[in-house]
Amino acid sequence: MNKHENLNVAIIGAGYAGMAAAVALAEQGIQVTVFESARQLGGRARGVTYQGTQLDNGQHLLLGCYHQTLRLIKQVGGNIEQDFLRQPLQLDLHGHFSLHAPRLPAPLHLLIALLLAHGLTWRERISAARFMLTLRKMHFKLPQDMAASELLTRYDQSTALIQKLWEPLCIAALNTPVVIASARVLLNVLKDALNQTRADSDMLIPRIDFTSLFPARAARYIKKYGGHVLTSCGVESLRPHEDGMEITTKRGSLYFSHVICATPPVTTARLLNAFDTLAPVVAQIESLQHQPIYTLYLQYPPRVKLPYAMLGLHQRYSQWLFDKGQISGQHGLIASVISAEGRHQNLSHDELGQKVIAELHKEFGFTDTPQWLKVIAEKRATFACTPDLQRPAQRTPLPCLFLAGDYTQGEYPATLEGAVQSGLRCAELCVKGHTSQF
Repeated sequence: MNKHENLNVAIIGAGYAGMAAAVALAEQGIQVTVFESARQLGGRARGVTYQGTQLDNGQHLLLGCYHQTLRLIKQVGGNIEQDFLRQPLQLDLHGHFSLHAPRLPAPLHLLIALLLAHGLTWRERISAARFMLTLRKMHFKLPQDMAASELLTRYDQSTALIQKLWEPLCIAALNTPVVIASARVLLNVLKDALNQTRADSDMLIPRIDFTSLFPARAARYIKKYGGHVLTSCGVESLRPHEDGMEITTKRGSLYFSHVICATPPVTTARLLNAFDTLAPVVAQIESLQHQPIYTLYLQYPPRVKLPYAMLGLHQRYSQWLFDKGQISGQHGLIASVISAEGRHQNLSHDELGQKVIAELHKEFGFTDTPQWLKVIAEKRATFACTPDLQRPAQRTPLPCLFLAGDYTQGEYPATLEGAVQSGLRCAELCVKGHTSQF
């Protein structure tokens, strides 16, 4: 008998976590059904269309160390060289700071980049390089967690060094202000990105939208292996049933041996509220704090372009700018990203748009008025990655129910790689729990 014959898994949510779990199960010949309440796949990393232009609900940057995400993209038919604009680590804050890593083995590439960085004093460059060497000797481990700002201060990182180098990296990696961000989780990212191989620190900017990049391909892969992906089909409730779980949707009820809940924390807490035994898990989920991400798209005339495909601004509303013309051939389209909490939240979308337009005019001399402006505000984009945060486990007290999502237990912050790793872990737990019965 096929040891997976009686394994029939429901996955709630077609974001990167849910689709990663579905692909991992489908490749083993396990029956999978994905339920997605929206018409679009991808969850919080999805493609959207505005004014006939393909956009994303937010700009996400992948790193070369996102091994599982990149592996799955290739597995379902992606081509990394074609799907991404790949470039060595670089950090440019226009007119204030510039760091470009040479094509040398790690960590030499980073040390030389720090020593040659523009916008820092010689003392600051030495201090940053010494800090990285110290972290390497510590194996990027801390005996106890603390705020990232506290760690940086302990190791003599100046205010200018924090503002120009470490804070932008922290915001980009954790989407949490440096004064409240977990130093331990930040070091996990720095270890994987900057201390392994040079290619691990490469920046990969998608040329296609995030739905097309993985979830849409994953859906075709799942269907090829006999699974189902149901859009516009939200799950209304869960109920234990014999050795499995009953799922109720507007289309009716279905029964599964296992369920992986890969929905955002608020939705997950609502679905789990029906179970008294899961009250501690729900309380843990509801205790999570969240951070926003605002993305502003501005369509200028096609001739308008930035000095680089991606660069940052120093102490401005805009933190990161993406030139979609250089990235994906959408000439004149500029994306401005503002991560984490801040003063921008006190402005209306129109007011914020005018602030960004004024910044682009001042920084780059853009004199044209954008043909259109679109603001996408994800007010609960990620969990706040704070020190000693107790995140929910993938395994729950119910042996047939698992939780996937970037907010669940793991070494990574709220990133695509964190989401994918959680989904793969849930798939592994499903299979292990089932085969242990044989």
